[in-house]
Amino acid sequence: MKSELYDAALKKFGQKLRDIRKGKKLSQEELAHLCQLDRTYIGGVERGERNISLVNILRICKSLDISPSMLFENL
Repeated sequence: MKSELYDAALKKFGQKLRDIRKGKKLSQEELAHLCQLDRTYIGGVERGERNISLVNILRICKSLDISPSMLFENL
């Protein structure tokens, strides 16, 4: 069963990812291509609908040239 805390954490993480992606002037499609993930998956993560795996966090961070800790700041 999902809790409000769980949902809030996913949404905050997704918003942080969206902010960083947009700051780098990338579309969801461009980011998805760089990290070899589907565009709809990136969209789901950004909307807080998906519980992203560690492996995919690392793939995204490598593609954005950021440290994973950046995605977890102020969650």
